[in-house]
Amino acid sequence: MNIALLTSEIAVVILALLIIVFDLLMPRQEARRSLGYFAVCGLLGILVYTFNQHGASATVYHGFFVVDKFALFFKQLFIVATILTLLFSFDYIEGLTHNTGEFYALLLLSLVGMMVMASANDLLTVFVGLELMTIIFYILVGFDLRSSKSSEAGTKYLILGSAASAVLLYGMSWVYGFTGSIVLSEIAAHLTASPAMLLGLGLMLAGFCFKLSIVPFHMWAPDVYEGAPIPVTAMLAMASKAAGVAVLLRVFLVAFADLQAYWLTIVSLLAGLSMIVGIIVAIWQTNTKRMLAYSSVAQAGYILSGLLAADAAGVKGMLFYAVLYMVANVGAFAVTTAVNNQYGSDKIDDLSGLSQKSPFLAVVMTVSLLSMAGLPPMAGFVGKMYIFMAITDKGYFWIAMLGLVMSMVSVYYYMLVVKVMYSKEAKNEQEFTASVSLRIVALISLIATLFIGIYPGPLAELANVAARSLW
Repeated sequence: MNIALLTSEIAVVILALLIIVFDLLMPRQEARRSLGYFAVCGLLGILVYTFNQHGASATVYHGFFVVDKFALFFKQLFIVATILTLLFSFDYIEGLTHNTGEFYALLLLSLVGMMVMASANDLLTVFVGLELMTIIFYILVGFDLRSSKSSEAGTKYLILGSAASAVLLYGMSWVYGFTGSIVLSEIAAHLTASPAMLLGLGLMLAGFCFKLSIVPFHMWAPDVYEGAPIPVTAMLAMASKAAGVAVLLRVFLVAFADLQAYWLTIVSLLAGLSMIVGIIVAIWQTNTKRMLAYSSVAQAGYILSGLLAADAAGVKGMLFYAVLYMVANVGAFAVTTAVNNQYGSDKIDDLSGLSQKSPFLAVVMTVSLLSMAGLPPMAGFVGKMYIFMAITDKGYFWIAMLGLVMSMVSVYYYMLVVKVMYSKEAKNEQEFTASVSLRIVALISLIATLFIGIYPGPLAELANVAARSLW
């Protein structure tokens, strides 16, 4: 067994343990900010190291854990999302708790779960990675003990998430019972379209759709997004959703590829419903995090629609969209964090007058929202174009047209937020302040969103290489 293939996961675990130890040994005041910078520096080192694994294609633990370009693409995405989330959250986390080391360590351990999910090549490893990530998020969602909304959100997420995990595991047991294996390639070799197998496939699809907040399995997302601390909401919207996409792609395109005739129709309906419900319901939201929650439901529908192509072009579109969605979201959540730090609230009305108080952050929020709406020259336009082209070639023209129409509708509620920032007067004359690290993250989001939209070639090629490694 080549233990070097597990180096990045081991390094993140060691980093989390070191943060816990330093949090115990260092004076409380010194530890609060320095532990955050230590976590960021450690993750940057691990990110640089992962580039040494490019070109690797090997398995560990008798094929249960695979390291390939597809897994590496998602691992780097998870690490970048975690780094950016930490950078814009320092002030918020310090105001949230004195035990910052615990928060940072838990966030890193959830990252380990995501990385395991990206490399999982069997159903048991998928479930272990998924539960490692999800159980830690149960804790993080309810981490703000002073907030009743946070406690309520944590409880709801625990109950609904546990039920979804049970459904997923039950589906896996049916698949194992009728194929005699949990390894994805071996499941594909023994696959039959029996009622029991289709039942297992349907239960697994339901479990994965819950993690992706796909309609009608999205009921947890608005309350959890609203009640959770903003960094946790950001990780749920970006990295956690991307981890679900990674698992869904590997399981359905490797293990269940021969049953496409049965699951493609269901996936098309789920994707269409998510676009419609997510965008329509978002119009009436007054809380920024809740609006972004319904936006994430719609974005999940766009990403899921790429699965309909069931080929390298569709997977490329999904991977490309996952990156640009992360880039746009990190900008939106950075601005939301800055406003929360200033006013202690997440209402959309709190963005009033932001264009006068902080023109830069107002521009970042505008570009992020318009990118998610899919307007050129932002990156979202290119991502949706890749997905729609891939599924149109497979005959799903109606999904592409529905996605186009709903994108135009989404512009309406995104522009409502922009209108608040630019046309309303600020609530008070208090000077608006934001940390340097938060502004750096906002700048990165702005530049990346525009750069990918204008020059998508390099990222598209990386996504294409990662997609083809699945086959």
